[in-house]
Amino acid sequence: MITLTTHTADSHNIGIIAFDRPGKRNALTPEMLDRLVDLAPQAAGDHDAIVLTGEGRVFCAGFDLALCQTTPDGDIMRKLLTGLSNSCRTLRNINKPVVIAAHGAAIAGGCALLGGADIVVSNTAAKLGYPVTKIGVSPAVSAPFLGVSISRGACREKLLLPELFSGKHAHRIGLVHELTQEPEDVIERALSIAANLASKPHAAYAATKQWISKLEGSEQQNHAKLGLETSLALTGGPEEQRLLGALTF
Repeated sequence: MITLTTHTADSHNIGIIAFDRPGKRNALTPEMLDRLVDLAPQAAGDHDAIVLTGEGRVFCAGFDLALCQTTPDGDIMRKLLTGLSNSCRTLRNINKPVVIAAHGAAIAGGCALLGGADIVVSNTAAKLGYPVTKIGVSPAVSAPFLGVSISRGACREKLLLPELFSGKHAHRIGLVHELTQEPEDVIERALSIAANLASKPHAAYAATKQWISKLEGSEQQNHAKLGLETSLALTGGPEEQRLLGALTF
């Protein structure tokens, strides 16, 4: 459900990691996130830059909630939250350029992954957001990564207000860095940016990225750990069981 291919541009090899579950809007499973954690560093070692995208009409619609319903005690949700935190931290700390092509939609866990990118490309009408409080899940796991991508005030608003917003709005608050009009143009723009970044001197890029991460605190696992623990504390609780169980698919 995750593929790795190579795109060559101006003699630079770009590793394209793609969620490949288009029939489910690339809804995330624990196996997909575990695979991303393993595959991203491997791809970075073999390529000059990484592009993360999704097959089909959207980048990622979040966790597979139907799968979560199969374990009312929260076992699947715990694995997903843990995998999401690990994925964001892994992407953030890769010493190569990481570009995310978030076309169509990046919702909940899909939107959280954007915090792992150096550059995010989306389209103006894309739908983004963190609506998980509606089902009794805390998006605190996303806060350590979202909080270094946008302002603290905007981070508070987006995590507490469970409404979706457009790619255009995401660009305005700094969550998205480049916009296209059409969703099908997002991947080409992302590949172009990745190739441009890959052309820069590797040691200088890696050192600069590492220093920025230190300034942001991305390398400090404590914040990620606390955010994850806050989300995990509610998992399998009565509110989540009631709201998640009421969903129909």
